[in-house]
Amino acid sequence: MPEHGLDWLSRAELMSYEEMLRVSSLLVKMGIQKIRITGGEPFVRKDIMQLLTALSKLDGLDELSITTNGVLTAPFIPELKKIGVRSVNLSLDTLDSGRFFSITRRDEFDMVMNTLHQLLKQDIEVKINAVVMAGQNTQDIIPMVELTKELPVSVRFIEEMPFNGDSHVYTGLPWDHLRILEEIRDGFPGIQKLIDPAHSTSYNYHVPGHKGDVGIIAAYSRTFCGTCNRIRITPQGTLKNCLYDDGVLNIRDVMRKGITNEELEKVLTNAFNHRPQDGYEAERSRIEKTGVHESMATIGG
Repeated sequence: MPEHGLDWLSRAELMSYEEMLRVSSLLVKMGIQKIRITGGEPFVRKDIMQLLTALSKLDGLDELSITTNGVLTAPFIPELKKIGVRSVNLSLDTLDSGRFFSITRRDEFDMVMNTLHQLLKQDIEVKINAVVMAGQNTQDIIPMVELTKELPVSVRFIEEMPFNGDSHVYTGLPWDHLRILEEIRDGFPGIQKLIDPAHSTSYNYHVPGHKGDVGIIAAYSRTFCGTCNRIRITPQGTLKNCLYDDGVLNIRDVMRKGITNEELEKVLTNAFNHRPQDGYEAERSRIEKTGVHESMATIGG
């Protein structure tokens, strides 16, 4: 979380649940098989379970999952289990409560850990997303891997994507995916490479004898761009073919002009057919137009 916090948006600027459900229903009919509702914390929005329940009933949707910071999630876990949510990504950058407060600006470490254990209690698959940040939490890499010894979780270390809402040009990353793996191998020399699933954004590993696994996501190095099949729609309705672009279409505005579903499908198909070759091309286009990186805290990771 940026030190200065974020500018919160009015409700009118956000997509309504009805708009989210409409575009989700259309995308599933177009062939999308997985939907993830992301945070921060999705449950900060009132009645989010109504949307999740409606999404879970879409014919043709194979998987509904969420990404959460775990602060408000715990009371809803039984309901998530009931509607068929089988996988949750939990953002957790450190196992130290002091560093947690420094990174998140919130004193809510115990609540997040409670969410982790409640998810496991309900046999929901948990992936822990830990962004590796130089000078902030690199000392947590080994303890986070140690979590996988007794807990059936996948701990995924993510290269920092240096989006801080400024125009600073970054020319390198002290802790890239190779250095992260080197650090892990120093602590766990026997770690073994796993076969990565199709379209995986992570390189996956397993320490023999551990219940869980380890993943490394080269978010800054962008080594997975050739196989990435993700699209993202922000709360304001901005369609992003890549996290590094500045948006290619505002679905909220298009829908509010009274477009039909048939027309909307053509608009979406056209946008998907103009994906950048990779994250570097998307970033170049973004900087040329705006010169500013949006904060990752507003994009949602």
